[in-house]
Amino acid sequence: MSLTGGIVLYASLWFLTLFVVMPIGQRSQADAGEILRGTHAGAPAGVPWRRKLIWTTLITSATWAVIAFIIFGEIITRSDISHLDQLIR
Repeated sequence: MSLTGGIVLYASLWFLTLFVVMPIGQRSQADAGEILRGTHAGAPAGVPWRRKLIWTTLITSATWAVIAFIIFGEIITRSDISHLDQLIR
């Protein structure tokens, strides 16, 4: 894995993790009891962005470290992946 590949992998994992973390613990405006005029009652109310971004970064860093260990430790190589179709047969 090159430096660019590592950065792209981290960015991809970060956004994927963000979309998984965003709805966790989310309250709607109807739940909060304050529906703003012109918005749907199911719209989010007060998103704790700082906490969600910190959790996203921590989870992504741990996931990226495991994947980097697997790649750099040559536990799984490209040749293993290319022979994967033979295992299915």
